[in-house]
Amino acid sequence: MEVAKNRLSFSLDEADIIEGKSIEALRDRSTYPIPDQTEWLERTLNRNVLITTLDKVLNWGRHYSTWPFGSGLACCAMEMVATASSRFDMARFGMEIFRASPRQADLMIVAGTLTWKMARALRLLYDQMADPKWVLAMGACAVSGGNFAHSYSVVPGVNRVMPVDVYVPGCPPRPEALLYGFMKIHDKIEAMSIQHKAVGIPALDDRAKVVEA
Repeated sequence: MEVAKNRLSFSLDEADIIEGKSIEALRDRSTYPIPDQTEWLERTLNRNVLITTLDKVLNWGRHYSTWPFGSGLACCAMEMVATASSRFDMARFGMEIFRASPRQADLMIVAGTLTWKMARALRLLYDQMADPKWVLAMGACAVSGGNFAHSYSVVPGVNRVMPVDVYVPGCPPRPEALLYGFMKIHDKIEAMSIQHKAVGIPALDDRAKVVEA
């Protein structure tokens, strides 16, 4: 049986031409200009990069992670405990973690009457707190000695022993007043700078030291 030869409907030259055209069309579709990469990069930076100062970053972290060290010395401590309850919810300020060690706290809340016998121990706890640190005097007794200001055994104000940043008066002050004192502490934190230990916090002078007998 004889097999027919050259039965192709087109020549090899025509096949090469068709193949060449398809390759050229593919090349034209695949070599269009690519957009500049900086365009998507700028959009990404605008969405994900925040430019600020180092002071703002540090103060933001300290603002929302202020851990108090509760020095409940008298009846004002009951209102301090109430402030930590769910009704007033001091956790809103990032301050719900009362620390039992001064080395893990940066805010000392002196709530109640401070006696001279206790002053030395309280000052030692204050010295063990890491910088930066703040002190809040809660109640009339902590602010100025209260009804016992003229007693031989009562310190007429916590500021005689250590620097105080915020005073919350009252006998005893309500939890709302203590929360307001927290906000004042936060205002001082926002005003801090890494160039200084703190802005507006007075330096400890000789009168603020406990005179040892």
